[in-house]
Amino acid sequence: MPELPAFDFPQDLRDAQIALLEARVAYEQYATTLPWSAEPMPGWESDRQLHSNYQSGKPDSPGYSDEQAAKVAEFQARLLELSMTVSTHPYWSTLSEDVVAARMALKHAHEPTEE
Repeated sequence: MPELPAFDFPQDLRDAQIALLEARVAYEQYATTLPWSAEPMPGWESDRQLHSNYQSGKPDSPGYSDEQAAKVAEFQARLLELSMTVSTHPYWSTLSEDVVAARMALKHAHEPTEE
């Protein structure tokens, strides 16, 4: 990966970015346990693909339970809150032309640096 320019990010912005990353990972892990459809849906199976034995399909989906739907809503609200905290942080207004580079660098600020 090319070296990103160095920026002096405030600690609260770094903390919010890390919390956003952790919340996204937790949500993605939780999502793997959910049915494929939020609403009850019948399963389906496609025709076999040309020149292949592959046939895609999905089993019937019971939809999300009330508890699952509430947990997804909690994750989405937290992700929105953290995204807004990061994207509207006052630090961004202190930069003149390197805002995009700084935002990209922030996404990697938690990674250990090679010495």
